[in-house]
Amino acid sequence: MPVSALSILDPNALDDYCDLRSVPKHRHFGKNDIVDRLRLAVPFDYISISGLDVDHYRFGQGFSIDTDMPPAFLDAYDADRLYLTDPFVLAAKASNVIVVESEVYAETPPPQRLVYLQRTFGLHNRTLIPILRNDVIYGAICFSRSTPFDEKELIFLSLVAESIHTAVTKPLMDRFAAHQLRLSKGEIACLTQASLGLTSEAIAVATGYQNDTVNSYIKSAVEKIGATNRTQAIAEAIRRRLIA
Repeated sequence: MPVSALSILDPNALDDYCDLRSVPKHRHFGKNDIVDRLRLAVPFDYISISGLDVDHYRFGQGFSIDTDMPPAFLDAYDADRLYLTDPFVLAAKASNVIVVESEVYAETPPPQRLVYLQRTFGLHNRTLIPILRNDVIYGAICFSRSTPFDEKELIFLSLVAESIHTAVTKPLMDRFAAHQLRLSKGEIACLTQASLGLTSEAIAVATGYQNDTVNSYIKSAVEKIGATNRTQAIAEAIRRRLIA
């Protein structure tokens, strides 16, 4: 892989990286306040937060994973290329609903090597909750525990999954999302002013741009974000934390 010890939630953790591609793609964290607080509500052994709401970094592509799963397990898993034959992973990539390991294994038994690694490292009952924007799965959270999660626990984890995903990935999104989406400073400035309810004329006064320039920046931002109009672009920019 390899797995980096970088925790993006640590202060100044991203100072040495110039862009999103330079950040280690698989990151292992130790003690984490957000994760520890979640464990108080629903106990679990391990957690994995994967995917970003950015093209080419979404769940299923393996480009962004923060986890406290044992690094030795992940190294062995990767070295044996088990991601190609792991029924749970294959099912998760094809689903937009909760995926439970035991249900998947009941239909497709796992490779014996995977069974051995899971027993060795105590990683059982993986349960994955996808994170969606409209119909697009951009992230997921995977929990594992020695005992299966019950229905009430799954309902709670589903309710908080997006918030946990947002909290953990926020440092990356705050620093690199605008660059990754290739929004210019002018586009961000105009969208920010538009989010305050200003007209193009008022935005021109606030930013110092010509009125035609403002309209051009907003139009290009709408296209880049994949929105259909200014209002939707503002909502998406706020949701993706491109603007405050």
